[in-house]
Amino acid sequence: MKASSLLGLFIFSLLIACAQIGAAADFQITKITKNLISTPEFSYGGGGQYRINPRDRWLEVEVEFIAAPDWTDELTFKYYILFNGNLLTGEVTHVNIPAGRENRSVMYVSPQALTRFGGNRPVAANSFQNIAVQIVQGGAVKGELSLARAPAQWFAALSQISGFVLNKNETPFAPLYWDRYEQIKTSGR
Repeated sequence: MKASSLLGLFIFSLLIACAQIGAAADFQITKITKNLISTPEFSYGGGGQYRINPRDRWLEVEVEFIAAPDWTDELTFKYYILFNGNLLTGEVTHVNIPAGRENRSVMYVSPQALTRFGGNRPVAANSFQNIAVQIVQGGAVKGELSLARAPAQWFAALSQISGFVLNKNETPFAPLYWDRYEQIKTSGR
């Protein structure tokens, strides 16, 4: 009797462990890329034409991730950007996410914010100490990756500054590369 009870307990524990591993593996961040890019220029008729400053650069942080479920209704991506000793944070919620290995999310930091937190010094790619991104579903962290090697949640003890990391729809990049990134949840949804 004891042997069958122990065997049952072992199998039950194994099933629980497999279920937890399977749930954690539903989403995985595979790559974080940072780029300093210029503001897109658009031409239109019927109004004034204004030139942008060609030296101004936006920080673009792109994340590639794997989604295992056939479809996921909603995922939130939390971005943590350590820049010149300041932890800039932002989040975006994506909806209607298909299974796949090349799903993407993207966020931006404006040239004005980079100037503000960079102390009016020129910004270079190595001006960023680290960047981390978390995938959150239903309040639980389902995946996390940092650009530079660091312990998990290295950003948790730092003071956070929100409002400067913008989703694609809040920038002049909104109409670009529509099919490259996952759909962003709007406030009306």
